Amino acid sequence: MFTWLLRRLFQACFVVLAMTVIVFVGVHVIGNPVDILISPEADQAERARVIAAFGLDQPLWKQYALFLNGLLHGDLGRSFVFNEPALRLIGGRMPATLELAVTAVLMSVGFGVPLGLYAGLKPNGFIGRSIMAGSILGFSLPTFWVGLMLIMVFAVTLGWLPSTGRGETGELFGLRWSFLTWDGLRHMAMPALNLSLYNISLVLRLTRAGVRETLLMDYIKFARAKGLSPARVIFVHVLKNIMIPITTVVGLELGSTIAFAVVTESVFAWPGMGKLIIDSINVLDRPVIVAYLMMIVVIFITINLVVDILYTVLDPRVRLETKA
Repeated sequence: MFTWLLRRLFQACFVVLAMTVIVFVGVHVIGNPVDILISPEADQAERARVIAAFGLDQPLWKQYALFLNGLLHGDLGRSFVFNEPALRLIGGRMPATLELAVTAVLMSVGFGVPLGLYAGLKPNGFIGRSIMAGSILGFSLPTFWVGLMLIMVFAVTLGWLPSTGRGETGELFGLRWSFLTWDGLRHMAMPALNLSLYNISLVLRLTRAGVRETLLMDYIKFARAKGLSPARVIFVHVLKNIMIPITTVVGLELGSTIAFAVVTESVFAWPGMGKLIIDSINVLDRPVIVAYLMMIVVIFITINLVVDILYTVLDPRVRLETKA
């Protein structure tokens, strides 16, 4: 276990180092922030002063070296626009994105697994076929369009839910969270549902396929032959054995949901990291863009590590020592 963990940490450090090169170089070739941040009416002396203040007068290799040195000290630079540390800006927006993403993933499991389980147990019934037909909509409908329709129906027409913003928040561990207040939950309902639709369809279809495959296994036939109740066969033998692929997908989708919540946050004006990165891209705020991308890399690596550890909890036959 310890040897495997050390090996994974070494691999994670290598991946982070490789991503620093890709992210830093990629961001620095998409445009020049000086053209946006400095007024066209500024004289050459003013332009030179601002360029030097941002460190943009240095060669790219030296800028990267300074970036790595700052990264080792937990400093990813200061925002060109807000004149604040980039990590502080992202940290202030992270709770909003995390609670939205986690809620969306929990909804995908809460809806997707039971619906997929039912569709797998009764694939030829009307309800089972309807569930599978409805799952196609989750894959097909554009996220921004679904968001607008949710606002039109539940906010404008029915007036049940607020359309934008985060609402009232409560404090926990020094951070502000929407799920601690009723008003915050009402504001979070539509964006979380919008963000979860694709994942619900994915988990639903994965669960159905796993159930259909597992029901044909010999150990399921043997369990039924021993006289075990249908509920025990389904919830102990079938569901437990299909949870490993579901855990893998849900773990990866959590990282993807955090990274790609941009559209949902823009539609519902949710003040999370996604909206911040869109605003930063519009003004080429390089430190914030790089800090955001590096944060996403770290989140993905951490989630993959947690998923690997969960393997042994769900199936003791999986040995961490055998993993590369």
